[in-house]
Amino acid sequence: MCIFCKIVNKEIPSNIVLEDENFLAFHDINPTRKVHVLVIPKIHFDSFQVTNSDIMRDMTKFIQQVAIELNIDKSGYRLITNIGNDGGQEVSHLHFHLIGGEKVGRLVRERE
Repeated sequence: MCIFCKIVNKEIPSNIVLEDENFLAFHDINPTRKVHVLVIPKIHFDSFQVTNSDIMRDMTKFIQQVAIELNIDKSGYRLITNIGNDGGQEVSHLHFHLIGGEKVGRLVRERE
């Protein structure tokens, strides 16, 4: 079972921002900005590439509500998902990084 599924099952604690029957939003344990929240479906999908459109439709509404909850819906935010190894995906469970709360410049990760 992946780490995000364990968070959904409450086997691992998380700092929850918003939750409903289908989705969960929680603070990233290694934030890159003032606001850095992960948004995931409770049903496991490996990545965006294999996710069905119904989930994405509903997830869009949920993410918009998370932005309102975090009070960044008007000031702006960045929404990022990484797909596969070459795309930088570290956890094989569909997730979006919702980043904001301050002016967001280019996010650059050092090559390892």
